[in-house]
Amino acid sequence: MNSQADLTPPLPEGRWALFLDIDGTLLEHAAHPDAVSVSKELRVLLERIERRLDGALAFITGRSIAAVDHLFDPLKLRIAGLYGLEHRLLPDGKIEAADEPADMAALADEIELELASKAVYVERKGPVLAIHTRAAPQLLARATELVEAALARLPQGYRVIAGNAGVELMPLEAAKGAAIRRFMQLDPFTGRRPVFLGDDTSDENGFDTVNAAGGISIRVKPQGETAARFAIEDVASAIAWLEANFGAPADEASPLRALTA
Repeated sequence: MNSQADLTPPLPEGRWALFLDIDGTLLEHAAHPDAVSVSKELRVLLERIERRLDGALAFITGRSIAAVDHLFDPLKLRIAGLYGLEHRLLPDGKIEAADEPADMAALADEIELELASKAVYVERKGPVLAIHTRAAPQLLARATELVEAALARLPQGYRVIAGNAGVELMPLEAAKGAAIRRFMQLDPFTGRRPVFLGDDTSDENGFDTVNAAGGISIRVKPQGETAARFAIEDVASAIAWLEANFGAPADEASPLRALTA
């Protein structure tokens, strides 16, 4: 991991675009994705940040847009769901959704038969298949074997990404970096400097994209090597950092606070 906390720049007035992962970044992980909840305080903070940035705020997440809207209800933000396979480019706009291919559905059925009764949650997210092993970490290796073996049976264009407590199978075009680039070409993001907070392997592509654009990449609770140039200790610290740097009214803007390595 790069260690450049002493080089943290001041926050230029009003020219930031903020991209946020959700699980492990804004919310603590749980054994089941549906076991998390969003506090009123977090909703209010995100609403305030969106106003402060004139709308240049978007979720970049592996969750589906429908799942995020349910979790954060009634708050709706711009969002790239399923690692960029789904988009809502305006908070109140149309959702560009993604369906579950037949071959992925058949594979999910097979994996559920073997693992679903063993405290492993198999999450079907359209063209993305996620196997959560947080409640059964001893089965992570087996879950990884199953999805890697499935690559030979699926059409070309899929990849496997191993995470902190699970593994996912997804199309190659599912990439957080591509989702960030798409937003950066649109108002109100265009012309701004991107900031991206994430916590997992699937966020590394987003860190690379933000670094290439001269932005700020931040990994929450980093484990091992990362492309992120800065680190934050945990979810609570990430939310506090967002509050300190983006949560104040525009006329009370504070400099970008130092990050830890």
